This record gives sequence, C-alpha cells and structure tokens, in this order.
Amino acid sequence: MKRLEEPRFSSSSRPFQSPRSRTLLFCLLLTVAVLISYNPVTNNGFLRYDDDRYIADNLHVRAGVTWTTVKWAFTTYEVANWHPLTWLSHALDCELFGLKPAGHHYMNVLLHAVNAVLLFLLLQSATGFRWRSLMVAALFALHPINVESVAWIAERKNVLSMMFFLLALYAYGWYARRPGLGRYATVAVCFALALLSKPQVITFPFVLLLWDYWPLGRVGGSDSFAERGQDLFGWRSAWLLLEKLPLLLLSAASAVVTMKAQKAGGAVKNLSEYSFLLRLETAAISYVRYIGKAFWPAKLVGLYPHPDKLYPAWQAGAAVVLLILVTAWALRCRKQRYLAVGWLWFLGTLVPMIGLVQVGLQAMADRYAYLPFIGLFLMSIWLAGEWADARKISPKWLAVPAVACLLTLGTLTYRQVGYWHDTQSFWLRTLALTHDNYVAEANLGEFLFNQGRSDEAANHFRAALAIRPQGMIANLNLGAYEDRRGNLPAAIDHYQMVINHAGDVGMRATAYGSLGFVYRQMGQSMKAKQCFETALTLAPERTRAMIGLGLVAQDSGDLAAAVRWYSRAVATQPGDVASLLLAQALQREGLLADAKAIYERVARSSPDLPGAQKEAESLLSSK
Repeated sequence: MKRLEEPRFSSSSRPFQSPRSRTLLFCLLLTVAVLISYNPVTNNGFLRYDDDRYIADNLHVRAGVTWTTVKWAFTTYEVANWHPLTWLSHALDCELFGLKPAGHHYMNVLLHAVNAVLLFLLLQSATGFRWRSLMVAALFALHPINVESVAWIAERKNVLSMMFFLLALYAYGWYARRPGLGRYATVAVCFALALLSKPQVITFPFVLLLWDYWPLGRVGGSDSFAERGQDLFGWRSAWLLLEKLPLLLLSAASAVVTMKAQKAGGAVKNLSEYSFLLRLETAAISYVRYIGKAFWPAKLVGLYPHPDKLYPAWQAGAAVVLLILVTAWALRCRKQRYLAVGWLWFLGTLVPMIGLVQVGLQAMADRYAYLPFIGLFLMSIWLAGEWADARKISPKWLAVPAVACLLTLGTLTYRQVGYWHDTQSFWLRTLALTHDNYVAEANLGEFLFNQGRSDEAANHFRAALAIRPQGMIANLNLGAYEDRRGNLPAAIDHYQMVINHAGDVGMRATAYGSLGFVYRQMGQSMKAKQCFETALTLAPERTRAMIGLGLVAQDSGDLAAAVRWYSRAVATQPGDVASLLLAQALQREGLLADAKAIYERVARSSPDLPGAQKEAESLLSSK
C-alpha cells in the first residue's frame, strides 16, 4: 500500500511541522469544528421524547450516582433497554448539572468530539495516511445525520458506546502488533463497556475480521505490518476466527439480554404485524435511503414511520439490484481492499438496526447511521485519494473541494441542531417533512395536551388514529381527553384499546390506572380497585395506581388502608399530591401532629402548593 512520506524537519522547525505536533493540531481542529457546529445545542431543552423518561422524570437518574442508582442501573429494563453504563452517565450528569439541559447536552457534544478524534487517530495509526484519516474523521464529525445522536440527550448511549467501540478497535491494533493476553483483555474490556452503553456494537467481532483484511493485513499478505517490518507470518485464518470467539460470546450474551429487555418493554413488534416480506423490502430500501442521506443529507427528521403495506415491486427490486451490484464491485476490486471493508462495514454494522426483527415504530433512523457511515466515508475518501494520486493532482487542488464540503456539512449541522430546540418545533418539523406520520401526530398532541391546549391536542390525536386506528399513544391520550371532558364511555373505549393491544407494559399499566379513575368516577369501586391492582402488577412503582387504591379505600371509610397506600406512594416517589392526601387521611384519623408535619414539609418544598392542593381536592371529590 502506498503511503504519504512524512517530511523530515530539524529540531528548529516551525511549530506544527513535526508529525506529532501536526497530529495534535488536527485533533484540536476536529474538536473546535465539533464545538462550533454544535454550539446551538446549549440553547436546547429536554424533549418530551425519551429525555423525560431518561432524565427529567426519572427519579433514579435524578438522584445522582448512589449505590441504589448503581444497583438499579444494572437490573432495570426501563425504556426497553439494558444499558447500565448509560444510566450511570446520565446520573453523573445530574450530579454535576442538576436538571439544567445545557450541561447534559454539552456532555454529548464533548463525547462526539472525542469520537471524532479517536477515529482520526485510529485510522492514521492503522493506515499511515494522515490527511485521508483526517477527512474521514471530519466527515464523521460534521455530517448532519449525526445530529440526532448528539443533540438528543436520550441518545447518550450512542455516542458513549461509540467511544468504547473505537477504543476497543484501537486496542485491537495494539494487540495485533504484539499479541498477548493483557492486550487482548484490554480489547475485551473496552468492547464490554461499549455493550454496557448500547448493544448496537454487537457486530464488533465481525468488524475485527474486516480490520484484519484491511488495513492490518493479517489475512492474505500485503499490508501495513509487512511494510513496517512487523509481518505476522504463521497466523492462519482458523486462528483469526478462534481468536474472536470470546468476543462473539460477549455479543451473544448482549443480544440475549437486549431481546429480553426489548420484549419486556414491548418494543419488539409482533412479527405478524409486519410480514417477513415487508420487513425484507423495508430493509433493502432503507439501505439505499441511508446511502442517499450520506451523500445528500436533506429532510432529516426524528422519526421515519414504518410502512404498513408492501412497496411497489419495482422499488424493492431496484434497491436489491443496486445493493448486489455495489457488493459485487467492492469485492471484485481486490487491490483496493478498503472498498470491500468499507462497504461490508456499512452493510454489517447496520444489520442489528435494519428491521429484520422490528424494534420500535421507525423504518429507519438517523441515529442508526452513527457507526455504519464510517464505512461509507472510508470508501469515498480512500477512493478519491487514490484517484488523485493516479492523476498526480496536487493536494492543494484537493483542499478546495474538501474544505467546501466540510463547511457545507458544518453549516447544515448547525441548522439541524436548531430543529431539536424544543418538543413542539421538533414534531412540527417532522410532520412537515414526512407523510402519514401517526407517531409525530400523537406525540405532538401529547405535548399540547400537557400544555393545557386540549382541543388542539385532540385534533392531532384524531389525525393519528385516522392514519393508524390501533395507535397506542393516540388512543391513550384521546382517552384522557374524553375523560377530562366527562365523556366517560368514550374514554373507556380508548383505554380498553390500549389494554387489549399495547405491547408496552408501562403503557398498559397507565391505561389500567386511568381506567381505574374512570370507574371510580362512575361509582364502580370494585372495578376501579381491580384496575389499580392490575396496574401495580404490571408496574409495581406506579404511584398513581397506589393513590387510586388509597382513594378507593378512603371512599369506603377504611382510613387505615388509605394511609398505607398514600404512605407507600410517598415512599416510592415523593410527590406533593400524595403527601397532601396522606396528611388529610391522617388528620381524619386523629393523628393531627403527623398531619401537620407533612403539611408544613409540603408547604416549604412545593414549587406549586395551590396547584397541588387543587389536584388533591379534585381527586377526593371525583367519585
């Protein structure tokens, strides 16, 4: 492999002329480019789209890094994921910044900058090409498709897992130069940390096989090691496969735990919901759409809805033919090993997220490109570099289009960050750029409903159900809207739809709890009690169901039982409303000192005491 020779300089050379100082300069430039392009993120807030469940409303995370939080992080399947290191990362942010979004956002930005620098150092170390490595890293740093992974706080798991993935790959190059148990253990530890952050990196052992082929050249001869006088004669393909076995076992264990978590959270869609043919078509077309967004990053949104029916035959067929042709071309160009490595990197690392086993509501997602696009960037830059070398084009002429490309991408990224500013603008943009997006309609409606704009919200809920009548979020929230209006039969119908069809356990628990309050309003205390108990069976920490059981007990005159349920609610998740209900029940039982102490505590700490009192009175009277 041809390499660019580094010029030799005397000890009196100007600054940044030695190879080491130039590498440092490039690392600083990458960092500055990321900080400038993502600077608007400091004005962004928490999105009511997982940011609430991950941080703002998550009491375990908000408690900071405590032993209780650590135990919870390693045992919970909350939000249908098992990523304990990510939970602890968010908890550390809360320890450092509280609930100020700017700090949480900037940690994501800093991690992305670290990833860009690591990618540059990794490629330069493995290939010997400084400028090409810099360009790949710069494309990764500034491409707007990565905004979702950086500007969305809940995607901390993406940037965190990528950091450990790159460290593991860097450590593998170190190990491959002089194999040893300690060095291999370093690779395994970094890989394990990546899996503990997000299981998207389970294809890492297969990436190592590609890395063995190029640039390490541990398969089939010529490569960097031979050129550096460190040829690894005697390594056989069978050993290279066996060498990956412990890492494959880590991947397999992570896959099992991940599927268990996704099923527990209801994120894995029933395979009968989307036929196997539809999932295959969606995968092929999504691959092509990802390639399109790599070279023309337009209309990037937070959610691309999954289709419900098969694509036109010509569209699916064209996508398959294109993928086959590019694969054949990349494999045929054996002298340009980077083509096969880059292409198979792109195809392979996307497999866990391509939808053959459908997880979530999306056909594709920008965040899924964070790791795979490195393969496309690598192919493009190395191909352009060799084309220029063959024609003896001066690097100065290449610098002009390269800088223009990076400035364009940086500007697009700067603008894209602004679209993640707040929940309303986020979903409005998604609706403007997609069609029949029932998820965006439902989520925008939920945001408006929580803002007190109920009628506007209801219009979006109905629009979502017009697209997809079995949409769970829309049914749940339209039930709450009808409940608030006093149209209880309609509310029951929507809640029952969620109970009967929702795969998400938490959503079913919410529906049961809400249905319990409806039955209580209708005077059907036994049905209400059954609903609250079922909600707690599904979600044992659901405090609203505990409050409901306390209200049912209080309605029947059993103040002792009411006190127990209110006390349990306060102990599980301290809240003003539950505390006020507990104080009122204690007062009615004659425990005036205890009741007074609770009232005084709530009065001192409540951010909205009149609002909490009004809600408590409303709950007591709505029967």
